[in-house]
Amino acid sequence: MRLTELLSTDRVGIKRAEELESRGSWPGRGDVSKEQAIATLSGLLARGTGIAAETIERVLLERERLQSTGIGDGVAIPHGAMSEVEQQCAALLVVPDGLDFDAIDGSKVKLLFAVVGPKKATGEHLKTLARVSRLLRNRDFREQLIASEDPRAAYELIAAEEGGMR
Repeated sequence: MRLTELLSTDRVGIKRAEELESRGSWPGRGDVSKEQAIATLSGLLARGTGIAAETIERVLLERERLQSTGIGDGVAIPHGAMSEVEQQCAALLVVPDGLDFDAIDGSKVKLLFAVVGPKKATGEHLKTLARVSRLLRNRDFREQLIASEDPRAAYELIAAEEGGMR
């Protein structure tokens, strides 16, 4: 399964510090917290699952409490399994200025690729997480994704990159 089948342009967000500050969404330049990022991802995932954002947020935060999903190189893959979810769903949040996410390498996270899936489909969920990890392993691709002008451009970059993956 391709990640673009789990993702859509309406579940891609790009949050630049100056935009957030001017809208009053997140106070202070670059002051984006892990919890705020997960809340944003949960809202994006709610669009694709029909499940309340608060329910998704609770599951993602519970997973984060076990161990950070910040895997290094500016990437985090928040994820969780939910009995209410019928099929896997993904969302992407790009934060070009980065945020502290307790990543394994201590670096700021700029790409947050969240995945929720059914509890009964553990194998499929693990394959999806591996696919996300493989996709975001390429440094040049990560930099292009971080520089995306809008959600459609980010989605199209992923689609193009997946087309070249085996």
